[in-house]
Amino acid sequence: MKHRIVPVNKKKDIPKEYRNNPIGLLLEYHNLRRKLDVYSRAHLLIGMCMDNRKHLHVPDNFAFIIRSGGANLRYSEFKVSYAIAVGQVRHIALICHNHCGMVNLIARKEEFINGLVRGAGWRKEAAEEHFMNLALMHEIGNEVDFIVSETNRLRKRYPKIKVAPFHYRVEENQLFCIL
Repeated sequence: MKHRIVPVNKKKDIPKEYRNNPIGLLLEYHNLRRKLDVYSRAHLLIGMCMDNRKHLHVPDNFAFIIRSGGANLRYSEFKVSYAIAVGQVRHIALICHNHCGMVNLIARKEEFINGLVRGAGWRKEAAEEHFMNLALMHEIGNEVDFIVSETNRLRKRYPKIKVAPFHYRVEENQLFCIL
C-alpha cells in the first residue's frame, strides 16, 4: 500500500476532519506546542507503541493512552471499549513510529531468546518456544501499513468513533498524518 505521510508544521496543515476536535488538539499540543489546557476528563484515546523513545506533549487528563508493541490494539480491545463506553471518548489516535521493534521480529529471534536466557533466567528451549508461539501474533510488518489497517479495523468495530492514523518520527519528535 502507498500512503502519504504529511507533516503538520502549522495549524492549517491539520486535515479539516481533525480540526476543532481532540485529534486536531493532539497535533496542536504535540507538534505546534499549543499552550496546555486544563482537563478534568479524557477526550481522546491514544494507541501507541510501548517504545521508550516516544513522548507526547499533551496536557494531563487529556487522553487515555494504551501502549502496546507496534501500537497493536487487537489484544487491548476491552480497554478500547472501556474508554469509549465508560470514559466517553469519541476520538482515537493510533500512532506508529519509524524503527519499530515489532517489524521483522524474526530478525530478532536470537537476541530475544538469548535475552530471556541471560536476563530472565529462562531455559533456552522455553525461550525459543515462547518466541515461536507468539512472534507471529505480534509481528506488524510495515508499520504504516499496519497502523492504517488497524485504523480501518477500529473504524468498522466502532462506527461512531473517529479514528485517525499517525506516524511518529523518532528523530524529529513529531507526528505526521497518514493519508
